[in-house]
Amino acid sequence: VQLQASGGGLVQAGGSLRLSCAASGSIVRINSMYWFRQAPGKQRELVATITSGDSTNYADSVKGRFTISRDNTKNTAVLQMNSLKPEDAAVYYCKAHIRTSYFGSPEDYWGQGSLVTVSS
Repeated sequence: VQLQASGGGLVQAGGSLRLSCAASGSIVRINSMYWFRQAPGKQRELVATITSGDSTNYADSVKGRFTISRDNTKNTAVLQMNSLKPEDAAVYYCKAHIRTSYFGSPEDYWGQGSLVTVSS
């Protein structure tokens, strides 16, 4: 299984970016999908979660500005980021809890980081 993230870049404060995360490989079921971020010198933090039932949860710092969604037909998750602030700048990582077999437990898979830079 691979997670391919895309969509990072440079944006001015107040602008928007859209991150995508596509899972591929031998997938039976994708449970929850997540977006994390890690700024230089800081710990990785959970930004947004979406369950298989489309329930969502957000870090307080992004509530009302970021929206996570998923397309189960394409095994993708999207993080729409609006009203970006300089403090949102970080490397963003997607993670998915994926079952690859009808036997055994689902496992966590990570995508490569996607750099988001926000200029003030």
